[in-house]
Formats: sequence, structure tokens, C-alpha cells
Amino acid sequence: MRPPAPPFTRESATEKVRLAEDGWNGRDPAKVVLAYTLDSKWRNRAEFPQGRSQIEEFLTRKWARELDYRLIKELWAFDDNRIAVRYAYEYHDDSGNWFRAYGNENWEFDADGYMAERHASINEHPIAEEDRKFRWPLGRRPDDHPGLSDLGL
Repeated sequence: MRPPAPPFTRESATEKVRLAEDGWNGRDPAKVVLAYTLDSKWRNRAEFPQGRSQIEEFLTRKWARELDYRLIKELWAFDDNRIAVRYAYEYHDDSGNWFRAYGNENWEFDADGYMAERHASINEHPIAEEDRKFRWPLGRRPDDHPGLSDLGL
């Protein structure tokens, strides 16, 4: 069991989104994949990993090139065993170029609260270092840090 589990309420869906954000901000692929079913299916840009091992490989590659990664997720909608989120994250490449990515994800969970499907749509653009908005120390976003809506994103 991976609480909170469906059917979701606004409170439990919001908690699930924050737990996902916290996990991704930890940038530990082996730990993050434990939130997904063994046969979870993803669509992430042009990649379609399936199962925990492929997802772990995907996340390992992602965080090896997206340095100093910081993410904010926000609940968009929910119903029964599905959650829709919007998110933004910032990172830099190995040349020091900063980027902000924006996206939407649709999630479907099994009865035990593991994510069975993740469909992500993402776009990004370069930003100047001084235009960064996500400046907390690496790891979990502090509770008092503004969310996406508060930042006008």
C-alpha cells in the first residue's frame, strides 16, 4: 500500500501531488520508482519507458543532465483514481545554461495507491540565472516557499 490511495478527495490528491514533488526533488531514481507499479507505463516527451527498471534508467539519465533540478507541482484536477497536475522545474546543463520547463501530467493509480500510468507533456525554454525562481537548497521545497500560482507561473 502506498497511501494516499484512491478514491481521492481534494485533500488526499493534494497530498499525493506533494509527495510526488518531494520524491522527484530528492532525485534518487531507485527511491522514486517505488511509487510506481511494477509495470507502470509512461509517456514523457519522445520516450515511453515501461516498468520500474526502464523508469529508473530514464530518471538516472534525466538527473545526470538536468543539474541542480528543482520542481514544483500543483494539483489541477482529480477524480476517483486519477490526478492531473501542472508543474514547472528549473535546472542547468553541464555548460551552466539555465532552463525552466513547464508541463502537465495525467496520472492513473491502482487501488493500492501506486501510479500505473503517467502521461507528461513538457516544454522548456532557456532562462538567465538571475531569472530563476526556485532557489531553495537542493531537496524538498520548503513549506513556506511559494507554489506555482503564487509565483505567477
